[in-house]
Amino acid sequence: MLQVSDVSLQFGDRKLFENVNIKFTPGNCYGLIGANGAGKSTFLKILSGEIDSQTGHVTMGPNERMAFLKQDHYQYEDETVLDVVLMGHEELWQIAEEKNAIYMKPDFNDEDGMRAAELEALYGEKGGYTADSDAENLLHGLGIDQDIVNKKMSELENSQKVKVLLAQSLFGNPDVLLLDEPTNGLDIKAIQWLEEFLINFENTVIVVSHDRNFLNNVCTHIADLDYGKIQIYVGNYDFWYQSSKLAKELMQEQNKKKEERIAELKEFIARFSANAAKSKQATSRKKMLEKIELDDIKPSSRRYPYVGFTPEREIGNDLLQVKNLSHSIDGTEILKDVNFTINPNDKAVIVGDSEIQKTVLLDILAGVIEPDEGEVIWGVTTTQTYMPKDNSEYFEGVELSLVDWLRQYAPEDEQTETFLRGFLGRMLFSGEEAKKHAHVLSGGEKVRAMLSKMMLSKANVLLLDEPTNHLDLESIQAVNDGLIKFKGSVLFTSHDFEFINTIANRVIELNEVGAMTKETSYEEYLIDKGILNKY
Repeated sequence: MLQVSDVSLQFGDRKLFENVNIKFTPGNCYGLIGANGAGKSTFLKILSGEIDSQTGHVTMGPNERMAFLKQDHYQYEDETVLDVVLMGHEELWQIAEEKNAIYMKPDFNDEDGMRAAELEALYGEKGGYTADSDAENLLHGLGIDQDIVNKKMSELENSQKVKVLLAQSLFGNPDVLLLDEPTNGLDIKAIQWLEEFLINFENTVIVVSHDRNFLNNVCTHIADLDYGKIQIYVGNYDFWYQSSKLAKELMQEQNKKKEERIAELKEFIARFSANAAKSKQATSRKKMLEKIELDDIKPSSRRYPYVGFTPEREIGNDLLQVKNLSHSIDGTEILKDVNFTINPNDKAVIVGDSEIQKTVLLDILAGVIEPDEGEVIWGVTTTQTYMPKDNSEYFEGVELSLVDWLRQYAPEDEQTETFLRGFLGRMLFSGEEAKKHAHVLSGGEKVRAMLSKMMLSKANVLLLDEPTNHLDLESIQAVNDGLIKFKGSVLFTSHDFEFINTIANRVIELNEVGAMTKETSYEEYLIDKGILNKY
């Protein structure tokens, strides 16, 4: 068990946490959520002891061990993969090191023999004799092949290093497991394996993630960090999001509608509880949800941007034809004989192993670059707007205020200060924030500014390359909802399963021989490919 008592932390005049009191219990997985900058990663560092709080303390049970996923991919460059994983259980690793050092002594004596015997007993108690095979099983589950196990970390690609560090944190059955963005850099199979691992993990897990599907699959509770406090809610992310939204509507309703909202909230809790019976944490989660009272559901104070795309005109009979498209960069062939047709109102995700392939295709569709061969034929009634993955050219060196920056892209009748400030306010740039210079915006703010630009275009086709990069959960949810409701067509890339699966009705798969398109949900596409197991 992990207990947090009266923990406070302040940087300058900014309070991150104030008198936080919370208990994390075994058998539960807690999704720690909060707006960007709220202090989620900092809180994990306080729990791990990496950062000291100014007041209060963090305690665990006697002889309990904590593991924390490290994000420094270059910390172990001279170590073998297997050793890096074994280092995850620090005490076991130290016992092994001392034991091996004694056996290597040229003047081994009786005292050494007695100490070695003690260490052998400790080594066995802590699972040392199965440690290598346990570590290799973790690596195998995450997709690290046997022939890599004895290589040095410096020989691995970054995507492989991510998996090794994750295996390190999972190794040795820690009593408390802290995971900060564990799905970053993982492929779908590795994410699915990790979900299974955490669902069956019997100790305490606290996880920070922007992957809503992951949070929904593994979390039994949500720990909401807001205004320096942490409130625990039963259920996964979707339950927290939907119930807190309904609670907020209930709070804002006039008396005559309150009974209707109360009934709606009760029905939602009952429906979610019934669905929980189908999950892998069925018994415990269902029991917890059935005990929820209306007073347990609190409206979130989190602010969500308004993302709504309104096309100026409908798309006619033709949307897009791509014929024999080929393109090379510096002599390297990126696209070869790509052919596909997209129909009006299709929302298509572009997938493939090569990130550059997907970006180059979107750049060509948006007219940013010309293909070496082939043609792109847009329907005469279509208008396109594009959000590239790299948006730096729109902001670097731009001394304009955000209001004046956006004015460049607004129609004449929408260029007034009042309109633009109101528009930016809905995108969470209120008051003085609208006067910020465009070049000083953070990554997430730049994405929200680009979304504002796209909304003002009133285009009926949206082209988006990784639109959720740099966004917090609230903004991701808002973009997701906005694209679901959009009455035009979308072509986009993303690594967010929930985002793709709730938007796309068509998949464009880029490969070495061109492209394959299929009208299907993303989940069914992955199942057909044998990438995803159907729960």
